[in-house]
Amino acid sequence: MVPRVLIDTADLPGGGSLRLIQRGAEFSIMLGANELMNSRVRGSEEALATMAIDRMPARSDPAMLIGGLGMGFTLRAALAGLGQGAAVTVAELVPQVVDWGRGPMAAVFAGCLDDPRVAIRVEDVRATIAASALAYDAILLDVDNGPDGLTQTANNRLYGLAGLAAARRALRPGGVLAIWSAGADAAFTRRLGDAGFAVEEVVVRSSGKGTGQRHILWFATKPE
Repeated sequence: MVPRVLIDTADLPGGGSLRLIQRGAEFSIMLGANELMNSRVRGSEEALATMAIDRMPARSDPAMLIGGLGMGFTLRAALAGLGQGAAVTVAELVPQVVDWGRGPMAAVFAGCLDDPRVAIRVEDVRATIAASALAYDAILLDVDNGPDGLTQTANNRLYGLAGLAAARRALRPGGVLAIWSAGADAAFTRRLGDAGFAVEEVVVRSSGKGTGQRHILWFATKPE
């Protein structure tokens, strides 16, 4: 039996810590008893990027913001689907997560952090959004298990009306706010509409092959 090995821990602002665990070639990131992500399961994280790109305005130089680096699956899928004129900003709150992508999980990340289209900002994505106006064609959020602050209680402000209004201001006309969730949330769907977005809710499978857990993706489009 292949043992589980604790590779590293990372403290979260406000309390709690992430644990990077390896079992053979497989990695997982844990928060307490919750497995936030696993290197074997990437389908819905990739779909967050590919389906957002399908809904973005057609531009030769699109700009995308990804909130939450995770294991790089959303970033890799975004780079594969965007042209060479694109710019992708990744806002990651925990610096050790970036270090893990360059260190023990380098094979999982497959060099995507060194792509010249990518800029890594070690900061709260809320600050990135708040400092931006008409800056992005897409904002992708995968910083919690859904529209509530699991990893950071302060992230609840991302999903309230004020946070959604900030995201709307940061998007260009026709831009897309895409949010990953482990489950449905009818109240949040209504809130997106109340914030002035055209809302689409999509069910995807975690494996990307029609199997695995059902996850929810919201695609909220700012009017042209």
